[in-house]
Amino acid sequence: MELSKRLRMVASYVTDGYRLVDIGTDHAYIPIELVLEKRIPWAIAMDVNRGPLERAESNIREYGLSERICTRLSDGFASLGVGEVDSAVIAGMGGGLTVRILKEGKRVAGTLKECILQPQSEIERVRAFLLKEGFLFIAEDMTEEEGKYYPMMKVAPPQSRTEEEGKYPDSLAWDETELLYGKYLLQSRNPVLRKYLEREQQIKSGILKGLNSQNSARIFERRRELEKELEHIEKGLMRYAV
Repeated sequence: MELSKRLRMVASYVTDGYRLVDIGTDHAYIPIELVLEKRIPWAIAMDVNRGPLERAESNIREYGLSERICTRLSDGFASLGVGEVDSAVIAGMGGGLTVRILKEGKRVAGTLKECILQPQSEIERVRAFLLKEGFLFIAEDMTEEEGKYYPMMKVAPPQSRTEEEGKYPDSLAWDETELLYGKYLLQSRNPVLRKYLEREQQIKSGILKGLNSQNSARIFERRRELEKELEHIEKGLMRYAV
């Protein structure tokens, strides 16, 4: 099976030997790939909709993995019990939905060893939520595929953190620019993030230039928004010049 760049990077974050749940599994590509590679012993593929789950079941049968990957109709963590798995993948959905799933599934999610998240929108909201709840950021990465950019993160729930790690809340050390673009992506000078920032700078500067000749309350507010966004982009790019 050949995974997309995005899914391959998400799958690479799953720790070898961990029992996995893939929430919003769609085609079950990630659990199938990880079991075929013998990186994980087994997995649970879950989705809130019957249609995607039927596609997942068909793919699992095609690869002869019905005894290693089971499926469940589930809204987030609702159909998962405490202690069933070690790792959870929540990828390819909006940031608001990602936060809701983690909030509503807190009882189960909090007992996991790791969560691999790849929200498609509102990334800063997801990061802010994780920090507020005491999650530990283990790693961040970003990939580009067909002109789209996909940031992702591997985090550990608060209960998985050691006593020593718990003494240093990550939320104290993240500024607004880091919430927007990822503290560890910026620290490592991630080349894909830099390409993204440069593209956004060019796009937003062009939009701002086009609005300069227009005057209205709405246009004025939009210019202010763009100027603020460009300020954060420039702050992010400054990390690459250090």
